[in-house]
Amino acid sequence: QVQLVESGGGLVQAGGSLRLSCAASGRTFSTYAVGWFRQAPGKEREFVAAISRSGRRTNYVDSVKGRFTISRDNAKNTVYLQMNVLKPEDTAVYYCAADISFGLGYPHDALDEYDYWGQGTQVTVSS
Repeated sequence: QVQLVESGGGLVQAGGSLRLSCAASGRTFSTYAVGWFRQAPGKEREFVAAISRSGRRTNYVDSVKGRFTISRDNAKNTVYLQMNVLKPEDTAVYYCAADISFGLGYPHDALDEYDYWGQGTQVTVSS
């Protein structure tokens, strides 16, 4: 079992920055990959970024490359998503998720293969 709690969302103007955190508990944190996903109103949940269990490998959707950075601190059982140069189209509820088996620690974007999800944190970017 894994429990995930996101924090750090809020309202920011376009061009601003936010840092999201995903605090994990339960299963040993360094044994699984973690992904960030987002869901805007009326849209399907989509992949944003993922990080391997060691933190050495990362994966991003094209629309956030160069603006978002995913990282993890295994000593603190926490994954971060640093979001810079935010755009109104980044507005969504952001979720972190843990993949404990499918990808064997690889930072993949297969939403359905993530086993545990947090409750989400709202990010709103005003124009």
